Amino acid sequence: QVQLVESGGGLVQIGGSLRLSCAASGSAFRLGGMGWYRQAPGKQRELVATITSGGRTNYTDSVNGRFTISRDNAKNTIYLQMNSLKPEDTAVYYCNADVWIISAHQALDTWGQGTLVTVSS
Repeated sequence: QVQLVESGGGLVQIGGSLRLSCAASGSAFRLGGMGWYRQAPGKQRELVATITSGGRTNYTDSVNGRFTISRDNAKNTIYLQMNSLKPEDTAVYYCNADVWIISAHQALDTWGQGTLVTVSS
């Protein structure tokens, strides 16, 4: 019912930067904790970064110091600023959110369809 749409993926050189966006749309909802995950071919999906509704952040060790997650609650959007990109960062990046549907009094774990990030080697 609530849709998450990622954007900003693409091809980037080693050491370059990309900024991913994830915008939520729908009716009568509130966003809780959100995060970015990624999955490389032949590998399991892994957590990249999370951000709570209060702005607390966590990062997986492999991206800590290079990536920054942020949110703009007025726009129902989160971002992932990726710097100093490495070939191992190549993956499909997925947005995830805890979504509270106000009218239904229900919380939904919601995923976007992903955006591909390719770091050249």
